[in-house]
Order: sequence, then C-alpha cells, then structure tokens
Amino acid sequence: MWSLDGIFYGPSREFSGLDKAKNRGELKPYLRNLNVRWGEFDLSDLLEMRFLSEEAEKYTAVKGDVLVCEGGYPGRAAIWDREESIHFQKALHRVRFHESGRNKWFVYYLQLCDLEGTLRKHFNGVGIQHFTGEALAQFDIPLPPLFEQHRIVGILDDAFDGLARASANAEQNLRNARALFESHLQSVFSERGKGWVTHPLADCLQLITYGFTNPMPTTATGPYMITAKNVVDGKIDYASARHTSRNAFENLLTAKSRPRIGDVLLTKDGTLGRLAVVDKDDICINQSVALLRPNGRMEPRFMRYLLTSPAYQQRMVDDADGATIRHIYITRVDKMDIGFPPSHSEQQRIVSILDVLSTETQRLESIYQQKLAALAELKKSLLHQAFSGKL
Repeated sequence: MWSLDGIFYGPSREFSGLDKAKNRGELKPYLRNLNVRWGEFDLSDLLEMRFLSEEAEKYTAVKGDVLVCEGGYPGRAAIWDREESIHFQKALHRVRFHESGRNKWFVYYLQLCDLEGTLRKHFNGVGIQHFTGEALAQFDIPLPPLFEQHRIVGILDDAFDGLARASANAEQNLRNARALFESHLQSVFSERGKGWVTHPLADCLQLITYGFTNPMPTTATGPYMITAKNVVDGKIDYASARHTSRNAFENLLTAKSRPRIGDVLLTKDGTLGRLAVVDKDDICINQSVALLRPNGRMEPRFMRYLLTSPAYQQRMVDDADGATIRHIYITRVDKMDIGFPPSHSEQQRIVSILDVLSTETQRLESIYQQKLAALAELKKSLLHQAFSGKL
C-alpha cells in the first residue's frame, strides 16, 4: 500500500475566489462537485466566478489531474483529460501524481471502495459527510508496479466500455418502454372516440379534498398513513408507509383524511401528479395527497388513467404554483375540462386494454432494471478482482 501524503494538492477552505466581497480578478468557468461524476465530468451547467492571477496555479486542474469531491458525494472522482485547464472551487480536491499513469488506477480504486462501502470510513461530519484533505492525504491504495497497473487498467477500460454500452442500451430500452405506454395513453385521451363528452372534472366528483395537516402519532401497526412518497407507479406502496394508532385514526381524523375503497389519490406536493386508486380500508392521507371521490359518472380506474395521460399531467403541472416548492391546487384541478365516454362499459373496455399494456410495460421495465443491476454488480466484481490480483 502507498499513501498519497506529499502528492495531494487541494484548495484551501479559505478561498478568496468565493468571497463575493472581493470582487476582483477575471471571470472564469469553474468546476463544482456537482460537475464531477464517476470517471467523467458534466460540463452542461458550469458557473463562473472571479479568480486572481496568483490563484491560477493553486485552483487550476490540468490534463491528467484527478478531481475528488470533498462534499456532496464524498470521494467521487474523475480525471481531467482536456488539453485546456479548468478552475475548480473548494468543494473539490486536486490530486496530481508524480507519475501521471497512476491516476486512473487511483480513480478505479476509489470507485471500488465506494461500491463496497469502505470509503465512508474515511469521512467525517455528523450530518453532512466530508472527505477532507487530511483524510485523502492518508488514504492508502494498493500499488503494484506501474506496468502492472497499466495492464489491469487496460483490461478494466475495455470491459467498462462494453458495460457502458450495454447499460446505455438497457436504459434506452427502459425509456422506450415507458414512452410507448405514454404514447398510447396520450392517443386514447387526446383523439377520443365517438360520443365522448366534455365536462369540468368537478362534474365527475362527489368530493375533492386533501388530508390531515397536523402531525399524527406513529405506531408499529394500525391504519396506514399514506403520503405522496407512498403513491408510486399507479399503486399505493403500503410497504413504505407508516402506521398510526386506531384511536388517533378514529378520533383525530375527519372523514376527508380517510379515503374509501374506489377513491382516487393524487399527489399534490413533492413529485406532482402521481395517481392511484384506493384498494384497502383503514388508510389515511396527509396534506401532500389529494382525495378525488368519483360520483358515478366515471370509473375510478378510468379517472386514474385519464389524469395520468401526458396532456392532463402537463396541465396540472403548468397550473401548479409555489415560491420554493411547487404544489398542485385542487381548486384548479377540479376546473379542468376532461373528455370521456359516458358509457361505463366503454370506460371499462379502455381500462382493460390499458391494464394489459401497463402490465407488459412493467414487465419490460423489470427486465431492463434487472439487467442494469446485473451490469452494476458485474462492474463491482471486476473492480474487486482487479484489486485482489485476479485479473
């Protein structure tokens, strides 16, 4: 093992380039920890700040330098491989090796430690974790001869190029599966069929409201407390939901916070516009979830699909408001004009078709997600073999 002590060069915590009061120097684009991904940089949103000429050497990365995140995602690292230099700010460390051929070996080892969970042993901080310059300087890495490092890095480069292509294909297939379903959903509710009618959503509702605002006691068992995060992929995720006591459920909550089977839930805060149909008794909702109770003109599952379609999703999001956190307002949602067939048998026919398509889409998504997980595990295995002397 070999310590980095003596070859680590990082920016000081006292960084005059970040002091807005000292408005001197030349404006330069610079890297933040958000710009550093594993093994690459995202340069799509570079910011600028002023740097003094005497700061250039200390706060500039040149080709071959490794930049390591101090905070944000501690330890994440990439090699700057462009001919032109780049400035960086104090949330990043710069590592410059005496022998530049060691930089990729170092980044691969950091990534292995991150995947195996051992890298966090080098972090400090109670809430927000940091990989300090002192910790990085004492970070040990296995160090075979340089020619052996180059051989192993070459194997990893070739293997990871193939894994990256396979992952990109799986991710594209995943997006395609979702897009195909959304396209069909859009066509159903935008083209509409013969005899469809148009009404404000309120005309199809007996009740539209949202859940409790005051804190509720949490218990190990009892009625489910559903929040926006528990409404996922058209269903209620009960496994992630908390419970409240029977006494609180019956005595502290009004009827508006206790949905019935067949009610439609809409997330109005957090991730906006997700929907699900209630399929259990004994649940309650908080203020992040709106309750839509159909009055009989529209089947609940048809309403869920209709409001999930891209056009209505866009309308709800466009009407959302809020200074810092956006909210869907139910007083705007119920005024939306919606088109639907008045015949319940036609609504049920459409729901049956969409159910089949949705199930097939979820099956494909599961396949592609499993493939992505397998590729990630293979990458971890290759890194482990590389640093165990098995490649």
